Amino acid sequence: MLRRNDHKLYSPFFLYLRTKHKYKNIMSDESTTCPKCKSPYGYSNGSLLVCPECNHEWNPEEIAEEISSFVKVIKDANGNVLQDGDTVVTIKDLPVKGAPKAIKAGTKVKNIKLTDGDHNIDCKIDGFGAMALKSEFVKKA
Repeated sequence: MLRRNDHKLYSPFFLYLRTKHKYKNIMSDESTTCPKCKSPYGYSNGSLLVCPECNHEWNPEEIAEEISSFVKVIKDANGNVLQDGDTVVTIKDLPVKGAPKAIKAGTKVKNIKLTDGDHNIDCKIDGFGAMALKSEFVKKA
C-alpha cells in the first residue's frame, strides 16, 4: 500500500539524490583533485585514479614525482643541503654596499632562513644586522 508521498521517493530526481548520498562517503575517502579539470571527485580504480567528470585517468605516483621535482634544493659551496635554522660560515670576505667594512671569511651565521631568488639566505649577522646572502659563499657549520 502506497502512502501519500511515496510516488516522490521513486521519481528520477529523488533516486539520483539517494544514490549520490549513498556513494558520497565512498568517494570522499579517496577523493583527489583531477589534474586535468580540477574536479574534487577523483576516485581510485585499482592503481589509477579516475575523474568521473572528464574520464581522465592518472597515476598518483607520477603526480607526486612531478611535484617533488618542482621543490628547489638549496646547497652550500660544498654541496651540502641547507635547511631553515641551520648555522653556516662564510667562506670568503663579502663586501657590503653602504658599509665601511666587509663580512670577514669565517663569520658564523646562525638560524638562517631560505628564500627564493638570487640571494637565497636571509639572516642576521652581528655587527651588520639583517642580510641576504648567496648560498655559494657559505658552508654548513
